[in-house]
Amino acid sequence: MPLLLTAILLGIVEGLTEFLPVSSTGHLILAAELLGYDAATWATFNVIIQLGAILAVIVLYWRTFWAVAVGLFGREQTSWRFLGNLLLAFLPSAVIGLILIDRIEALLENAQVVAIALVLGGIAILVIEALVKQPSEEPGVAAVPWKKALGVGFMQCLAMIPGVSRSGATIMGALTLGIERRTAAEFSFFLAVPTMLGATVLSVAKHKDQLTSGRVDWGLIGVGFVVSFIVAVVVIRWFVGIVSKHGFAPFAWYRIVAGSLALVWLLAR
Repeated sequence: MPLLLTAILLGIVEGLTEFLPVSSTGHLILAAELLGYDAATWATFNVIIQLGAILAVIVLYWRTFWAVAVGLFGREQTSWRFLGNLLLAFLPSAVIGLILIDRIEALLENAQVVAIALVLGGIAILVIEALVKQPSEEPGVAAVPWKKALGVGFMQCLAMIPGVSRSGATIMGALTLGIERRTAAEFSFFLAVPTMLGATVLSVAKHKDQLTSGRVDWGLIGVGFVVSFIVAVVVIRWFVGIVSKHGFAPFAWYRIVAGSLALVWLLAR
């Protein structure tokens, strides 16, 4: 397959799945297996194009980020609580990710782990949807108690297992802690910004020799970045509306079906 087409396809996969509870990393790993290319060669590409999806959050929610920034300078409590909750939720993954980066990267080469995690994660979503009662109010990220924000952060650490899904872990974790659906989804979107920025910086620092050796095609990375940004803008707008009306069960069933098919295919090769 031409490299340009591969970059476009991976950008589409990243943009489609980064904010859905279906695991963008898992889908990129399975795409590597399906397309037959070397996942290790494209690992840096996959990490950097995630910034395109993160930019989509900043663009779509720029008013929120701007209001928070202005409020911080004006010493508004709501803005400081918003920032504090994001930092608390980011902290566990920052510490654990820094310690376990080598083991995490080793898991990224195991497609069977992805398939199993997709199935188990789908079942977990169905169980949580069935058992957890949803509050009617929409308090917003700033109103989430700090203990719950920290709890969401620890749940995000589960996404270090490829196939679990960062958005799925944070959203489902938020729901189990009593946070309303829309707030849980938006908390996950906002938390993605420091989390994915941190992951990218860590990956770039670890693979700086590869990046400066001329072996990385920045043109292809640029294509993947732009494609993931455009697709993510559409997905975020669609996702919030779907979740508010229908919950997460459709994504759970997709995970179970996709993971099962992937596992059968991987074992039959």
